[in-house]
Amino acid sequence: MPMIDELRDVTILVIDDDKFTQKVVGKILLNGLSSGSSILSALSGQEGLDIIGNRQVDLVLLDMVMPGIDGMETLRRIRAMDGYKDTPVIMMSGTMSSELEADAFRNGCTDFIHKPFTSEVISLRIQRQLRLAYLNDNLNEEVEKQTNLARERQKSNIKLFNETVLALAYTIDAKDAYTRGHSVRVADYSRTLSRLAGDSKEEQTQVYYSGLLHDIGKIGIPLSVINKQSKLSDEEFEMVKEHPLIGSKILSYITEFPQLSVGAHYHHERYDGKGYPEGLKGEEIPRLARIICVADAYDSMTSKRSYRDVLPQEVVRKQMFEGSGTQFDPFFCSLMLKMIDMDKNYQLRQFDD
Repeated sequence: MPMIDELRDVTILVIDDDKFTQKVVGKILLNGLSSGSSILSALSGQEGLDIIGNRQVDLVLLDMVMPGIDGMETLRRIRAMDGYKDTPVIMMSGTMSSELEADAFRNGCTDFIHKPFTSEVISLRIQRQLRLAYLNDNLNEEVEKQTNLARERQKSNIKLFNETVLALAYTIDAKDAYTRGHSVRVADYSRTLSRLAGDSKEEQTQVYYSGLLHDIGKIGIPLSVINKQSKLSDEEFEMVKEHPLIGSKILSYITEFPQLSVGAHYHHERYDGKGYPEGLKGEEIPRLARIICVADAYDSMTSKRSYRDVLPQEVVRKQMFEGSGTQFDPFFCSLMLKMIDMDKNYQLRQFDD
Protein backbone atom coordinates (compact mmCIF):
# COMPACT_ATOMS: atom_id res chain seq x y z
CA MET A 1 0.00 0.00 0.00
CA PRO A 2 1.39 3.46 -0.89
CA MET A 3 2.11 5.90 1.91
CA ILE A 4 -0.95 7.79 3.14
CA ASP A 5 0.70 11.14 2.53
CA GLU A 6 3.68 11.20 0.18
CA LEU A 7 3.70 15.01 0.13
CA ARG A 8 4.83 15.71 3.71
CA ASP A 9 5.30 14.26 7.18
CA VAL A 10 2.14 14.39 9.27
CA THR A 11 0.98 14.03 12.85
CA ILE A 12 -2.23 12.07 13.45
CA LEU A 13 -4.08 11.96 16.76
CA VAL A 14 -6.32 8.99 17.55
CA ILE A 15 -8.88 9.73 20.30
CA ASP A 16 -10.64 6.55 21.40
CA ASP A 17 -11.30 5.08 24.84
CA ASP A 18 -10.84 1.53 23.49
CA LYS A 19 -7.18 0.44 23.69
CA PHE A 20 -7.68 -2.36 21.17
CA THR A 21 -8.99 0.11 18.59
CA GLN A 22 -6.01 2.37 19.33
CA LYS A 23 -3.65 -0.53 18.70
CA VAL A 24 -5.32 -1.62 15.44
CA VAL A 25 -5.53 1.88 14.04
CA GLY A 26 -1.93 2.61 15.03
CA LYS A 27 -0.69 -0.51 13.25
CA ILE A 28 -2.62 0.36 10.09
CA LEU A 29 -1.26 3.90 10.05
CA LEU A 30 2.33 2.85 10.70
CA ASN A 31 2.25 0.81 7.51
CA GLY A 32 1.15 3.80 5.45
CA LEU A 33 2.71 6.94 6.90
CA SER A 34 6.00 8.48 5.80
CA SER A 35 8.98 7.84 8.06
CA GLY A 36 8.90 11.31 9.59
CA SER A 37 5.25 11.10 10.59
CA SER A 38 3.96 10.36 14.08
CA ILE A 39 0.85 8.84 15.68
CA LEU A 40 -0.46 10.18 18.97
CA SER A 41 -3.05 8.44 21.14
CA ALA A 42 -5.58 9.72 23.65
CA LEU A 43 -8.01 7.59 25.66
CA SER A 44 -10.49 10.41 26.35
CA GLY A 45 -11.77 13.58 24.77
CA GLN A 46 -10.10 15.75 27.42
CA GLU A 47 -6.74 14.00 26.95
CA GLY A 48 -7.04 14.57 23.21
CA LEU A 49 -7.84 18.27 23.71
CA ASP A 50 -4.82 18.63 25.98
CA ILE A 51 -2.57 17.16 23.29
CA ILE A 52 -4.03 19.43 20.62
CA GLY A 53 -3.52 22.42 22.88
CA ASN A 54 0.20 21.68 23.17
CA ARG A 55 1.18 20.71 19.63
CA GLN A 56 0.00 20.96 16.05
CA VAL A 57 -1.95 17.98 14.73
CA ASP A 58 -2.68 17.41 11.03
CA LEU A 59 -5.61 15.00 11.36
CA VAL A 60 -7.80 13.67 14.18
CA LEU A 61 -9.49 10.27 14.31
CA LEU A 62 -12.24 10.72 16.89
CA ASP A 63 -14.50 8.10 18.45
CA MET A 64 -18.09 9.22 18.85
CA VAL A 65 -19.00 7.33 22.06
CA MET A 66 -16.66 7.97 25.01
CA PRO A 67 -17.19 8.54 28.74
CA GLY A 68 -16.86 12.07 30.06
CA ILE A 69 -16.56 14.40 27.07
CA ASP A 70 -18.09 12.49 24.17
CA GLY A 71 -16.96 12.71 20.56
CA MET A 72 -19.48 15.36 19.51
CA GLU A 73 -18.49 17.76 22.30
CA THR A 74 -14.80 17.07 21.67
CA LEU A 75 -15.39 17.94 18.01
CA ARG A 76 -17.03 21.25 18.94
CA ARG A 77 -14.14 22.15 21.23
CA ILE A 78 -11.54 21.25 18.59
CA ARG A 79 -13.21 23.55 16.08
CA ALA A 80 -13.19 26.37 18.64
CA MET A 81 -9.42 26.12 19.13
CA ASP A 82 -7.03 28.45 17.29
CA GLY A 83 -5.65 26.89 14.13
CA TYR A 84 -8.14 24.01 13.99
CA LYS A 85 -10.96 25.48 11.96
CA ASP A 86 -10.07 23.39 8.88
CA THR A 87 -8.07 20.50 10.33
CA PRO A 88 -9.54 17.17 9.11
CA VAL A 89 -11.51 15.38 11.85
CA ILE A 90 -12.77 11.87 10.98
CA MET A 91 -15.41 10.50 13.33
CA MET A 92 -15.52 6.77 14.18
CA SER A 93 -18.60 4.97 15.44
CA GLY A 94 -20.31 1.61 15.35
CA THR A 95 -23.77 3.03 16.01
CA MET A 96 -24.06 6.10 13.81
CA SER A 97 -27.57 7.16 12.84
CA SER A 98 -28.19 9.44 9.86
CA GLU A 99 -29.44 12.16 12.24
CA LEU A 100 -26.31 11.97 14.41
CA GLU A 101 -24.13 11.91 11.29
CA ALA A 102 -25.79 15.07 9.98
CA ASP A 103 -25.29 16.74 13.37
CA ALA A 104 -21.61 15.83 13.30
CA PHE A 105 -21.19 17.39 9.86
CA ARG A 106 -22.86 20.57 11.09
CA ASN A 107 -20.32 20.72 13.92
CA GLY A 108 -17.36 20.42 11.58
CA CYS A 109 -16.74 16.72 10.99
CA THR A 110 -15.04 16.11 7.63
CA ASP A 111 -15.65 12.37 7.19
CA PHE A 112 -16.91 9.14 8.88
CA ILE A 113 -15.52 5.69 9.38
CA HIS A 114 -18.04 3.12 10.53
CA LYS A 115 -16.87 0.37 12.87
CA PRO A 116 -15.87 -2.31 12.25
CA PHE A 117 -13.53 -1.03 9.54
CA THR A 118 -10.93 -2.59 7.29
CA SER A 119 -7.36 -1.36 6.96
CA GLU A 120 -7.99 -0.35 3.34
CA VAL A 121 -11.04 1.78 4.21
CA ILE A 122 -9.33 3.66 7.03
CA SER A 123 -6.17 4.18 4.95
CA LEU A 124 -8.05 5.51 1.95
CA ARG A 125 -10.26 7.80 4.05
CA ILE A 126 -7.27 9.28 5.86
CA GLN A 127 -5.30 9.58 2.63
CA ARG A 128 -8.12 11.51 0.99
CA GLN A 129 -8.53 13.93 3.90
CA LEU A 130 -4.80 14.59 4.20
CA ARG A 131 -4.47 15.28 0.50
CA LEU A 132 -7.47 17.60 0.55
CA ALA A 133 -5.94 19.44 3.51
CA TYR A 134 -2.58 19.63 1.72
CA LEU A 135 -4.17 21.00 -1.44
CA ASN A 136 -6.23 23.48 0.58
CA ASP A 137 -3.14 24.73 2.44
CA ASN A 138 -1.22 25.12 -0.81
CA LEU A 139 -4.18 26.79 -2.50
CA ASN A 140 -4.39 29.32 0.34
CA GLU A 141 -0.65 29.96 0.09
CA GLU A 142 -0.88 30.37 -3.67
CA VAL A 143 -3.89 32.69 -3.38
CA GLU A 144 -1.99 34.80 -0.83
CA LYS A 145 1.09 34.81 -3.06
CA GLN A 146 -0.87 35.86 -6.14
CA THR A 147 -2.79 38.46 -4.11
CA ASN A 148 0.48 39.98 -2.90
CA LEU A 149 1.85 39.97 -6.45
CA ALA A 150 -1.34 41.66 -7.68
CA ARG A 151 -1.00 44.32 -4.97
CA GLU A 152 2.61 44.95 -5.96
CA ARG A 153 1.65 45.20 -9.63
CA GLN A 154 -1.16 47.60 -8.72
CA LYS A 155 1.25 49.77 -6.72
CA SER A 156 3.68 49.71 -9.63
CA ASN A 157 0.94 50.61 -12.12
CA ILE A 158 -0.29 53.46 -9.93
CA LYS A 159 3.27 54.75 -9.59
CA LEU A 160 3.79 54.51 -13.35
CA PHE A 161 0.46 56.24 -14.05
CA ASN A 162 1.26 59.02 -11.59
CA GLU A 163 4.71 59.57 -13.09
CA THR A 164 3.31 59.53 -16.62
CA VAL A 165 0.60 62.05 -15.80
CA LEU A 166 3.13 64.31 -14.06
CA ALA A 167 5.46 64.06 -17.06
CA LEU A 168 2.61 65.08 -19.36
CA ALA A 169 1.70 67.96 -17.06
CA TYR A 170 5.29 69.25 -17.07
CA THR A 171 5.39 68.85 -20.85
CA ILE A 172 2.29 71.03 -21.18
CA ASP A 173 3.62 73.71 -18.83
CA ALA A 174 7.01 73.75 -20.57
CA LYS A 175 5.35 75.30 -23.63
CA ASP A 176 4.54 78.45 -21.69
CA ALA A 177 7.54 80.15 -20.08
CA TYR A 178 5.24 82.14 -17.78
CA THR A 179 3.07 79.37 -16.37
CA ARG A 180 5.56 76.71 -15.34
CA GLY A 181 4.04 74.57 -12.59
CA HIS A 182 0.53 75.74 -13.45
CA SER A 183 -0.91 72.25 -13.95
CA VAL A 184 0.48 70.88 -10.68
CA ARG A 185 -0.82 73.87 -8.72
CA VAL A 186 -4.26 73.62 -10.34
CA ALA A 187 -4.31 69.91 -9.48
CA ASP A 188 -3.38 70.63 -5.85
CA TYR A 189 -5.95 73.42 -5.49
CA SER A 190 -8.62 71.24 -7.15
CA ARG A 191 -7.93 68.34 -4.78
CA THR A 192 -8.16 70.67 -1.78
CA LEU A 193 -11.49 72.03 -3.02
CA SER A 194 -12.72 68.46 -3.48
CA ARG A 195 -11.66 67.60 0.07
CA LEU A 196 -13.34 70.69 1.52
CA ALA A 197 -16.48 69.72 -0.40
CA GLY A 198 -16.54 66.41 1.49
CA ASP A 199 -15.55 64.18 -1.42
CA SER A 200 -14.10 60.71 -0.86
CA LYS A 201 -10.37 59.98 -1.25
CA GLU A 202 -11.08 58.34 -4.60
CA GLU A 203 -13.02 61.38 -5.82
CA GLN A 204 -10.25 63.70 -4.64
CA THR A 205 -7.71 61.62 -6.58
CA GLN A 206 -9.83 61.78 -9.73
CA VAL A 207 -10.08 65.57 -9.42
CA TYR A 208 -6.32 65.80 -8.88
CA TYR A 209 -5.42 63.84 -12.01
CA SER A 210 -7.99 65.75 -14.04
CA GLY A 211 -6.45 68.99 -12.82
CA LEU A 212 -2.99 67.83 -13.84
CA LEU A 213 -4.11 67.22 -17.43
CA HIS A 214 -6.79 69.88 -17.89
CA ASP A 215 -4.58 71.91 -20.27
CA ILE A 216 -3.12 69.03 -22.27
CA GLY A 217 -4.89 70.36 -25.39
CA LYS A 218 -2.39 73.25 -25.47
CA ILE A 219 -0.01 70.75 -27.06
CA GLY A 220 -1.97 71.41 -30.26
CA ILE A 221 -1.67 75.22 -30.06
CA PRO A 222 1.32 76.90 -31.80
CA LEU A 223 4.08 78.15 -29.50
CA SER A 224 3.87 81.54 -31.15
CA VAL A 225 0.34 81.89 -29.84
CA ILE A 226 0.96 80.33 -26.41
CA ASN A 227 3.94 82.61 -25.69
CA LYS A 228 2.70 85.77 -27.38
CA GLN A 229 3.39 88.73 -25.08
CA SER A 230 0.94 91.14 -26.66
CA LYS A 231 -2.84 90.84 -26.87
CA LEU A 232 -4.11 87.92 -28.94
CA SER A 233 -5.93 88.63 -32.17
CA ASP A 234 -9.47 87.31 -32.59
CA GLU A 235 -8.12 84.56 -34.82
CA GLU A 236 -5.45 83.60 -32.28
CA PHE A 237 -7.97 83.57 -29.44
CA GLU A 238 -10.17 81.22 -31.46
CA MET A 239 -7.16 78.94 -31.80
CA VAL A 240 -6.64 79.00 -28.02
CA LYS A 241 -10.31 78.15 -27.50
CA GLU A 242 -9.71 74.90 -29.34
CA HIS A 243 -7.49 73.47 -26.61
CA PRO A 244 -10.37 72.01 -24.50
CA LEU A 245 -11.58 70.03 -27.53
CA ILE A 246 -8.06 68.93 -28.43
CA GLY A 247 -7.41 67.87 -24.83
CA SER A 248 -10.71 66.05 -24.58
CA LYS A 249 -9.92 64.13 -27.76
CA ILE A 250 -6.45 63.15 -26.54
CA LEU A 251 -7.65 61.99 -23.12
CA SER A 252 -10.67 60.14 -24.48
CA TYR A 253 -8.30 57.31 -25.38
CA ILE A 254 -7.65 56.71 -21.67
CA THR A 255 -10.85 54.73 -21.22
CA GLU A 256 -10.04 53.59 -17.66
CA PHE A 257 -10.22 57.24 -16.49
CA PRO A 258 -13.01 58.95 -18.46
CA GLN A 259 -13.07 61.88 -15.98
CA LEU A 260 -9.73 63.05 -17.41
CA SER A 261 -11.43 63.88 -20.70
CA VAL A 262 -14.31 65.58 -18.88
CA GLY A 263 -11.99 67.92 -16.99
CA ALA A 264 -10.13 68.92 -20.14
CA HIS A 265 -13.31 69.46 -22.15
CA TYR A 266 -15.34 71.62 -19.79
CA HIS A 267 -12.93 73.55 -17.53
CA HIS A 268 -13.49 76.81 -19.48
CA GLU A 269 -17.28 76.71 -19.21
CA ARG A 270 -18.79 79.52 -17.11
CA TYR A 271 -21.55 79.21 -14.56
CA ASP A 272 -23.55 81.90 -16.42
CA GLY A 273 -23.33 80.00 -19.72
CA LYS A 274 -20.89 82.39 -21.40
CA GLY A 275 -17.94 80.03 -21.44
CA TYR A 276 -16.61 77.66 -24.09
CA PRO A 277 -16.57 75.30 -25.95
CA GLU A 278 -20.21 74.23 -25.33
CA GLY A 279 -21.69 77.26 -23.55
CA LEU A 280 -23.09 75.11 -20.75
CA LYS A 281 -24.74 76.80 -17.78
CA GLY A 282 -24.93 76.14 -14.04
CA GLU A 283 -25.04 72.49 -13.08
CA GLU A 284 -25.14 71.46 -16.73
CA ILE A 285 -21.37 71.80 -16.40
CA PRO A 286 -19.87 68.59 -14.95
CA ARG A 287 -19.07 68.99 -11.26
CA LEU A 288 -15.42 68.07 -11.72
CA ALA A 289 -15.01 70.79 -14.35
CA ARG A 290 -16.62 73.38 -12.08
CA ILE A 291 -13.98 72.60 -9.45
CA ILE A 292 -11.10 72.86 -11.94
CA CYS A 293 -12.53 76.11 -13.36
CA VAL A 294 -12.22 77.78 -9.95
CA ALA A 295 -8.72 76.39 -9.31
CA ASP A 296 -7.56 77.30 -12.83
CA ALA A 297 -8.77 80.90 -12.59
CA TYR A 298 -7.24 81.30 -9.14
CA ASP A 299 -3.83 80.09 -10.33
CA SER A 300 -3.99 82.33 -13.39
CA MET A 301 -4.38 85.35 -11.09
CA THR A 302 -1.66 84.18 -8.68
CA SER A 303 0.91 83.41 -11.41
CA LYS A 304 3.19 85.66 -13.43
CA ARG A 305 2.21 86.62 -16.95
CA SER A 306 4.18 88.31 -19.72
CA TYR A 307 2.24 91.50 -19.08
CA ARG A 308 2.02 91.48 -15.24
CA ASP A 309 3.35 90.05 -11.99
CA VAL A 310 1.42 87.94 -9.44
CA LEU A 311 -1.69 89.84 -8.38
CA PRO A 312 -1.95 90.94 -4.73
CA GLN A 313 -3.98 88.55 -2.60
CA GLU A 314 -6.70 91.09 -1.82
CA VAL A 315 -7.16 91.72 -5.56
CA VAL A 316 -7.41 87.99 -6.23
CA ARG A 317 -10.00 87.58 -3.48
CA LYS A 318 -12.05 90.47 -4.79
CA GLN A 319 -12.10 89.10 -8.34
CA MET A 320 -12.97 85.59 -7.15
CA PHE A 321 -15.80 86.99 -5.03
CA GLU A 322 -17.14 89.07 -7.92
CA GLY A 323 -17.04 86.03 -10.23
CA SER A 324 -19.20 83.91 -7.91
CA GLY A 325 -22.41 82.92 -9.69
CA THR A 326 -21.24 84.31 -13.04
CA GLN A 327 -17.89 82.80 -13.93
CA PHE A 328 -17.74 80.36 -11.02
CA ASP A 329 -19.97 77.87 -9.28
CA PRO A 330 -20.95 79.73 -6.06
CA PHE A 331 -20.33 76.73 -3.82
CA PHE A 332 -16.82 75.95 -5.06
CA CYS A 333 -16.02 79.64 -5.23
CA SER A 334 -16.96 79.97 -1.55
CA LEU A 335 -14.55 77.16 -0.74
CA MET A 336 -11.78 78.92 -2.65
CA LEU A 337 -12.51 82.12 -0.72
CA LYS A 338 -12.19 80.09 2.47
CA MET A 339 -8.80 78.79 1.27
CA ILE A 340 -7.69 82.37 0.55
CA ASP A 341 -8.75 83.55 4.01
CA MET A 342 -6.83 80.69 5.61
CA ASP A 343 -3.70 81.50 3.58
CA LYS A 344 -2.45 84.29 5.88
CA ASN A 345 1.05 84.40 4.37
CA TYR A 346 -0.06 84.14 0.74
CA GLN A 347 1.63 80.81 0.05
CA LEU A 348 -0.90 79.65 -2.54
CA ARG A 349 0.70 81.28 -5.55
CA GLN A 350 3.54 80.98 -8.03
CA PHE A 351 6.99 81.74 -6.65
CA ASP A 352 10.21 82.51 -8.52
CA ASP A 353 12.32 79.42 -9.23
